[in-house]
Amino acid sequence: MVDAPATAVERVGVVVVGARCAGSATAATLAKAGRDVVVLDAAALPSDTLSTHLLWPGGLAELQRLDALAAVEALGAPRLTGAYAQGAGYGVGSGFPPVDGIDYAMCVRRTGLDAALLRTAVAAGADVRPRCRVISVVWDGNRCAGVRYLDAAGKTVELRAALVVGADGRRSTIAREVGAERPFLTVPSGRDCFFAYWRDTADAPRHIAAQWRVGADLGTAFPCDDGLVLSLVQPPAVSDQGRGPGVAERRYTEALARIPDLTSRLSGCERVSRVRSATGIFSYFRRSAGPGWALPGDSGHFKDPVTAQGIRDALHYGRTLAESMVEALDDPRALDAALSQWECRRVVECREIFHWTNRLARGENMRPLEIELYRAAVGDPELAEITVGIFSRTHRPAELYTPARALGLAVRALRHQRAHLPAVLTDMAREVRDSTRERRTTRTTLRGGAPLAAPPSTPRSTLTIAGPGEHHA
Repeated sequence: MVDAPATAVERVGVVVVGARCAGSATAATLAKAGRDVVVLDAAALPSDTLSTHLLWPGGLAELQRLDALAAVEALGAPRLTGAYAQGAGYGVGSGFPPVDGIDYAMCVRRTGLDAALLRTAVAAGADVRPRCRVISVVWDGNRCAGVRYLDAAGKTVELRAALVVGADGRRSTIAREVGAERPFLTVPSGRDCFFAYWRDTADAPRHIAAQWRVGADLGTAFPCDDGLVLSLVQPPAVSDQGRGPGVAERRYTEALARIPDLTSRLSGCERVSRVRSATGIFSYFRRSAGPGWALPGDSGHFKDPVTAQGIRDALHYGRTLAESMVEALDDPRALDAALSQWECRRVVECREIFHWTNRLARGENMRPLEIELYRAAVGDPELAEITVGIFSRTHRPAELYTPARALGLAVRALRHQRAHLPAVLTDMAREVRDSTRERRTTRTTLRGGAPLAAPPSTPRSTLTIAGPGEHHA
């Protein structure tokens, strides 16, 4: 893109592109620490966005650390104090292991959630500018040194900064501009995603976050604000269904019909929204930091929504990004080192849940060992708590599949599913193969570093930068 002539030039400490979860968390933390930060977003705020918006206790703990939890709870979503998961007819109930004293989940629609986060950032001192679309990155040699954007009036503004934070989602403009758009690890999902809102009944269990698995289908019911329940289905991905009128509606309705207990949960409820969809989903890691730039949130790392990790990770890594570099902003060399360390830490912390999520996103019929896991958890509260804790990041998947527990599940599968012995043996062999492949990926691609992003072939602009921290309109 050819840059339009800038009619105004400003200088700030940090420019954050994207004002939703990752962007607001980054901006609020920086502003609270006394740093000068401008937040740009192309949308008129607040506004809705495609999201399944379930917050496990770990996500609510992040809101608490940002001083935003009270504002979010005021939106009226019920506290989900129990989790229920059913697979192959085996139902498992559990509470939530607490995170920072929070032992419940919440499902909060994004318009209200994002508005509460935005108010938190503004209250901390961030300068938030809606309807401002970034058109290019400004370069000082190979160092990112700011952005150019079109404001709400159509005027081109150049905003120079010590750091540009791209918190602008999966189709990140900043990732594209800095040469990081192509992931260094990509895993396609085996599921599509469809969801809608229903008006819940008066006698519904509005304290339970529920999930059902039947065959290859997965469905959920999450009570949320305004007396609604979010019902999501993730059937196996279909590549040739198109995007024409009625496709999402049909596939959503068909998937619900294949999950009778979810249909029963929605009995008496009135659907009050259209069906929304996300198809062609890929989980990925992108290079997420470089000279003068960083990518928290979905712009740098994304996991399939089947485990509902996106909001928690956006808040967590937006906040920790800000914390890691707030003292280094005035020293480019120290800043780059802090950004690199933050990037490596995110890869290391997310790689295990990344593998776990990709397994659940396969879109296959439940396998023998999975069935045994559900069967065993019915009578084993510790096993149920570990499973729920994985979603809230209080437990690791490795705690679930210890060698002793894996062997026990295999023995139980051989005993309970003798009629399907070939399938059991095939599943056992596949488990060994998949675990080996995941360990190899962890030791290599996800060892804690990442391939360098290729710099743009032609820097958009070269400039000489004075000391950071100046601000002039």
